[in-house]
Amino acid sequence: MEMMAPFLLNSLMNFAVALMVAKALGPSEYGRFMLALAVAVVFQTLVFDWLRLAATRFYAERDRHERPEIRSTLDAAFAALAGFAVLLSFSLWILRPCLPLAPDLAALAVGASLSNASFDVSAALLRARFQNRAYGALVIAKNGLALIFTVGGAFVFRSAEAALIGMMASVAGAVVVARRTLIDPGTSFHKAEAARLRRYLAYGLPIILAAVLYQSVPLANRALLSRLDGFAEVGLLSLAFETGVRVVGAVGSAIDVVLFQIAVHRETTLGADAGRAQISRNLGVVFALLLPAVAGAWLILPSFEALFAPRAFHGAFAAYFALMTPAFFAFGMLNYGVATAFQLAHRLAPLVIAALVAVIANLLSLALLPPAPGAARFAAAQSISSMSGLIALVTMLFLLEPVWPRARDIFGAIAATAVMIGAGLPLRALPPGATTLSLQLVVGAGVYGALAFAFDIGGLRSVIGLPLSALRRRRKA
Repeated sequence: MEMMAPFLLNSLMNFAVALMVAKALGPSEYGRFMLALAVAVVFQTLVFDWLRLAATRFYAERDRHERPEIRSTLDAAFAALAGFAVLLSFSLWILRPCLPLAPDLAALAVGASLSNASFDVSAALLRARFQNRAYGALVIAKNGLALIFTVGGAFVFRSAEAALIGMMASVAGAVVVARRTLIDPGTSFHKAEAARLRRYLAYGLPIILAAVLYQSVPLANRALLSRLDGFAEVGLLSLAFETGVRVVGAVGSAIDVVLFQIAVHRETTLGADAGRAQISRNLGVVFALLLPAVAGAWLILPSFEALFAPRAFHGAFAAYFALMTPAFFAFGMLNYGVATAFQLAHRLAPLVIAALVAVIANLLSLALLPPAPGAARFAAAQSISSMSGLIALVTMLFLLEPVWPRARDIFGAIAATAVMIGAGLPLRALPPGATTLSLQLVVGAGVYGALAFAFDIGGLRSVIGLPLSALRRRRKA
């Protein structure tokens, strides 16, 4: 539970930084910034993300002292890939090839992918060792520096390039702050092992391929939208999408870091059946938390837009967010629920198949959906694509790896969420603002929380009961 706090803080601060950058840049320049960032995310996933996955799956505190060859292999691979990224970035800047993205932005996108990869790999190493304080310090440093450099650069220079440079500076500074904790004794590039490197690549490649396919959907949609309607419309769509993804990410990543590590630990210590049983429980917990979170985000949307979305984004923000609500739920269930079952079983081809289904569904949606003003067609296509991928992966899960969450968690979460929506709909009609938002949050969380506790949906009763029992024991002592 202690590890959740830094994750929630990181998600909250990332969300705040995104809103401030959007306000500083405006829709058009923000659209350029988000298209470059989408390129950076795809490049980072394709080139570096297998190292983060390997650190999460194969590295632990015990390995830091007993098996330095693990960290040596990870470090050597990252150094080689970092050199490639630097060379590519400078080549784009100097040669200035004809690309959909301006050469300066393309070069900065590659640089941003390198800096973000250094942060993600560093964070994964600390999480794998359960170094909660060090991870928290890394997150605080990154987000504190982001407020200065990323947001500051955006407000001062009003350009996507300045915001990207600020992002790179903030991430690099955070990694420097945590450098002492990240040093492992006895490591060197000479201890890197080719066999171990191939094993890490084999483990990560299917996951990476699936992730790149999923990420290609918003990237392709933004690139096509920029050609059809300009960067301003890209900015309007991107802010709605990024906000929804960050809301889901705040919930999903905070629980995933605990639940998946527990499943890995149970598999290692008690066997494969124990790991599968834990994954079954995890699926119910993730569903029971994501469904009300996404539904609640839709309920508070008018007040949220009025209070937090920059004025230039009003109207389009709420419209596009509502259209992409199914995509946000599918994103969370795919990444923090269903995919983990295949990861634990080392059966990763279904992830790629589901991602291909999502890509095909997006292309068909764009071709068949009727024309709509602005980016509405692209927002609807995103939801159809994501839900198609989720349905395909869930189908393969039950056929290939029959992992069944508790019926109480699934049907209980659906029923409780329906009651929450029924209680919240009259409040949605009130004038948007802080008072309405506060009332919606209290009523929504109260209704769902009470039902979840009463029927132990997602194991909420036991989660709350453990700290209460510990507190009672302390008082008696």
